[in-house]
Amino acid sequence: MFELNENVVYPGHGVAVIEDIIEKNVSGTSIKFLKLAFLFKDMTILVPVYNAASIGLRKPSNQEVINSVIHELTKQPERKLESIDFTPSGWNRRNKDYQTRIQSGRLLEIAKIYRDLMHVAQNKDLSFGERTLLQTTEELLAQELQVVQNENRENVIQVLRGPFKQFVFHERNVLQETTSPAL
Repeated sequence: MFELNENVVYPGHGVAVIEDIIEKNVSGTSIKFLKLAFLFKDMTILVPVYNAASIGLRKPSNQEVINSVIHELTKQPERKLESIDFTPSGWNRRNKDYQTRIQSGRLLEIAKIYRDLMHVAQNKDLSFGERTLLQTTEELLAQELQVVQNENRENVIQVLRGPFKQFVFHERNVLQETTSPAL
């Protein structure tokens, strides 16, 4: 399914390259592992080959998916701002849903979260949790777009933020220009 030196996407963490395929003896059983080195952060992990599909490890999206992601950013949010529960318990429910969608690894779902949070940011200051989630989704989107389109980070960020340029944001409370948040 996966080959040496191939780029893969690890849900919730970003793009990595398969640096090695290692066989280890674990409790008397020989198990093959994929050694993943992340491209945009200093992190290396071992993933059992038998477990790769169940954790959502996948190849980077194709250009058709990237185009639908960029188009998704131009759409209105699925929920109107007035219908969003901004109480702490409401945030907990929304955050749990967002985290589940991020862990699915589906780029379109991550784009929807990013779009929705950008729309929320036009109407209210984002909480710390919302800002962190917005930065995480932007980073995950940016990494995959960089790899698929072979583009530099600045251009990719401009593409992602492009549909929201008409909104006036308090930059300090939406997205700080960080190199990479902790994912």
